Amino acid sequence: MEKSNVLSVSQLNMYVRSLLESNEHLKNFYLCGEISNFVNHYKSGHLYMTLKDENGAIKAVMFKRDAIGLKFVPQNGMKVICRGRVSLYERDGSYQFYIISMQPDGAGALAIAFEQLKEKLYKEGLFDEQHKKPIPKYPKKIALVTSDTGAAVQDIINVLTRRYPSVYVTLFPVQVQGELAAPQITSALKIADTMDFDVIITGRGGGSAEDLWAFNDETLARTIFALNTPIISAVGHEIDFTICDFVADLRAPTPSAAAELAVPDKMDLKIRLSSIKLNLHTLINRKFADSKMKIDAIKSKPCMQDASYYIDRRRQDCDNLTTLLNQMFDNYFIKKKNDYDKLNSSLKALSPLATLSRGFAAISLGERYINSVNDLNSGDEIQLKFCDGEKSAVVK
Repeated sequence: MEKSNVLSVSQLNMYVRSLLESNEHLKNFYLCGEISNFVNHYKSGHLYMTLKDENGAIKAVMFKRDAIGLKFVPQNGMKVICRGRVSLYERDGSYQFYIISMQPDGAGALAIAFEQLKEKLYKEGLFDEQHKKPIPKYPKKIALVTSDTGAAVQDIINVLTRRYPSVYVTLFPVQVQGELAAPQITSALKIADTMDFDVIITGRGGGSAEDLWAFNDETLARTIFALNTPIISAVGHEIDFTICDFVADLRAPTPSAAAELAVPDKMDLKIRLSSIKLNLHTLINRKFADSKMKIDAIKSKPCMQDASYYIDRRRQDCDNLTTLLNQMFDNYFIKKKNDYDKLNSSLKALSPLATLSRGFAAISLGERYINSVNDLNSGDEIQLKFCDGEKSAVVK
């Protein structure tokens, strides 16, 4: 065996790779399969997966430069149609499919991307009614974030000025389709939110799903959710729904309808004001009538017919009350004097002085009063207290 006929593994892999890449049929073709073992390498941005059908499988990779253009997130079990080429990965000696573009097999990529983002934001609570801000009934300043060349802006301005001429409208011109549309709309909304507007209206006229896609941008949706100013979303026709419609405080089926929802109709206000004026007139007349009845009732009283008679009656009532009060005070004081005399008599009857005045004397030895002969001894000097004075004595 000649050594020149022996190949290294690297040489073999390189040769097989050259064969695969030189084959015109394998350079650019479409491959249908189901995704499995999907890995999104976040650091590099590359997507790794296996494409399989009932009888076979092939490893596949989609590099970041191609994956960045995807409008949906690939998932395991998803059937897709991929365009790409076949080559051999020399390090492992395995051939694989290099994906250039990918689209779902069946449902469109935009539809899948829409549903994926809708489900994600729904779970995060961005659609919850509790976060919706009320639209003011009588706005003074409205911001329009839309294209300055489309029919939508003219429709909105015409409706606003016709229904509510006093409102002040400021236009923030932006692109409403294409790659720059979502960033421009996001930036304009942030600026408008700092300028003391009562309401913001954003949207555009109808179009295809691709034309309306800027309003399905995740960053734009999160910006709308974070706004302090109430916002109305008006994108496309009544049958069109975008992510912005779900996040906004109010969704209008068309741009013209957004203007109608943002401001009241001056004719309705005139009718309402006329009704209020009529009600006020009726209430005022009724109030005057009630007041007149009360005045007439007061005028019919005797005191208003003859004031001197009324005053004399009141004077007589005051005299009667004065007499009654004097009698009550006299009776009160007489009763209290009688009570005092009774208490004074009782105190006098119980007083030791009354007993002494009847011929008795109080005997004390030092500071102690004597109650029994046994408390005295011969020779004790005692004190005798009479009603009219005191004398000393010696016990024998």
